Amino acid sequence: MQAKVESKKHLTASQKAAREPFLPLIRELARAYQAFCSFDEENIRNLGLTGPQFDVIATLGNTSGMMMGQLAEKTLVTKGTLTGIIDRLEQKGLVRREVPPDNRRCFKIVLTTEGEKVFEEVFPTHINRLKERFDQLSEEEMEQITAALKRVRELF
Repeated sequence: MQAKVESKKHLTASQKAAREPFLPLIRELARAYQAFCSFDEENIRNLGLTGPQFDVIATLGNTSGMMMGQLAEKTLVTKGTLTGIIDRLEQKGLVRREVPPDNRRCFKIVLTTEGEKVFEEVFPTHINRLKERFDQLSEEEMEQITAALKRVRELF
């Protein structure tokens, strides 16, 4: 027992840091995120979109459009990246920029008719694919995981 106590006293700072009890949690969180992204991105690519493009279309779907700032907040896309994504979606004819009459300094991003068609086609397909996986969890498990992830997010 004394040898164990002695050996802990002589650990370097990096050795002590490597023994932090929260590290397995971080690794599992990262692995879960990577697994989800891999599963999610494969399906989205099969639907003919990139992940960020899908995120924008899914966020704009069932809305009358959003200002760029609002869209950036609601998506998983940074503001700097959003302009390029909107440019590419506009080139594909899936979104358009509208200048609101009451604020000519900003743009409202709106799905075009073609964008609405894509949303109606890809969003339910994607949700059903995710549902197949999440249906393997009970409602109680989903609530517990959601609460735990919310708590982790609140720490930061």
